[in-house]
Amino acid sequence: MTGRQLPSIALLISDVDGTLVRPDKSLSDANVAAVAALRDAGVAFTLVSSRPPRGMAGVRKALQVDLPYAAYNGGTVLHADGSVAVSHRIPADAAREAIDVLTAHGVDAWVFADDLWLVLKDSGRLVDKEAMTLGYGPTRIDDFTPYLDRVDKMVGASDDHALLAQLEKTLAAQLADRATAARSQPYYLDLTAPQANKGHAVVALATLIGVDMARVAVIGDADNDVPMFGQAGWAIAMGQGEAAVQARADVVTASNRDDGVALAIYRYVLGATAAGTRAPPESATPGISRND
Repeated sequence: MTGRQLPSIALLISDVDGTLVRPDKSLSDANVAAVAALRDAGVAFTLVSSRPPRGMAGVRKALQVDLPYAAYNGGTVLHADGSVAVSHRIPADAAREAIDVLTAHGVDAWVFADDLWLVLKDSGRLVDKEAMTLGYGPTRIDDFTPYLDRVDKMVGASDDHALLAQLEKTLAAQLADRATAARSQPYYLDLTAPQANKGHAVVALATLIGVDMARVAVIGDADNDVPMFGQAGWAIAMGQGEAAVQARADVVTASNRDDGVALAIYRYVLGATAAGTRAPPESATPGISRND
């Protein structure tokens, strides 16, 4: 953890999967109430996710997010009305190479393009899991080639977590400055354009919303969240995240099973920002640590 001083927070930007929602992809009453408390205190709140925009709609509605937000790991930044403010796509040659590497290792390749989730086979545990997460199913095709000139994001999906960790390093080196490879979950390896990372996204969002980066807090759990930790005035890692991710944050909250977002909002954001707002007592905030 970094040891920086906690600033007064005007904007909180949250990751979704592994952070804001529970492992079963549900949004807890505690997190909904905490985000509402932010609004009441005049603190802005928005989202940055590896999901496509369509897959964020339900969470945005439930939390009444009416500010710009970012999808595809920051590859697409959108205005509140859903119109695109910034878009970065993977070059076609890098997309083809990534598909070849993934399939050669027996990893399922998914392509997100034209607002579609494209797959070569439309069954399997991770396909079902992703369909539940996004709220819609995949489009099965026989060949990715016709779409490779407009890929917003690719995913390598596998239950072999060690293999994905190795392929993360392999593809990051092979694609170099043409695409970024980072796991968003142990079973998902995301590939996006080099400019499409959450660090760039939170800067773009803060600019659109009109908040200085020093007063932005971010919260996330995975490798793909680390780029935003270095940009924000305050970085919060989830309790179930990998140690290397937690080490890059200012503080570590509880896990997503235990409503770590809500706990962090009350303890840090509202505790430091909203006049007259108290954090819950220590006994009500298990799992939170800080670098005092």
